[in-house]
Amino acid sequence: MAVARVRRRTAVAPRGGVRGRPQQAELADKRREQILEAATRHFARDGFHETDVQVLADELQLGKGTIYRYFQNKEDLFLCAVDRVMARLRRRIDALEPRSGDPLDLIASAMIEYLTFFDAHPEFVELLILERAVFRERKKPTYFEYRERNVARWRAIYRDLIQRGRVRPMPPAAITDVVSSALYGAMFTNFFAGRKKSLEAQAAELVDVLFRGILSDKERAALARRAGNAGHGGRA
Repeated sequence: MAVARVRRRTAVAPRGGVRGRPQQAELADKRREQILEAATRHFARDGFHETDVQVLADELQLGKGTIYRYFQNKEDLFLCAVDRVMARLRRRIDALEPRSGDPLDLIASAMIEYLTFFDAHPEFVELLILERAVFRERKKPTYFEYRERNVARWRAIYRDLIQRGRVRPMPPAAITDVVSSALYGAMFTNFFAGRKKSLEAQAAELVDVLFRGILSDKERAALARRAGNAGHGGRA
């Protein structure tokens, strides 16, 4: 299956627009984003324990106390930086809209977007690794918190495809678990071993294996016959 290009929906401003927000609040949001952007670089480069908030403040030409007006402590700063990564990924995926209107194209396009996002920002991958290494006591890393909050959309898509006869009957949760694990593994493989092919080619291979499987039509038919015979007590 070819991997379709997609266009992005234009972001729609919240009801009431942004104009009515106090200028001070907008400046605070801009400053918070500035701090998180710089903190991401520092944490990714130096690690959590070695990152010095004072050095970060000096780079931003801010007082250290200014940073702590936005974040409770260094841990809060780090976890907010990780949350920012996942929020940005979610916005990019949510903005996808397949030109063909085919949900299978949307799934394929989301795979490309996911791989592209982390390929363009290796520092984001570093933060995900750091969170797991430093905050092992957390019951669930931020990555998986976001996954659980967003997976219902994809399960609904697969459920609809099953009802329409385009995907074989199986639990939608099983599909999302396999697809998610494949992408998660591909992201880390690209990060640690280096990408050996284009992201489009990599996504196309994932789509081909996940959508079409590895068995030939002949072998799938033979497998179905064997399953049918087993269901009838082995009688031919």
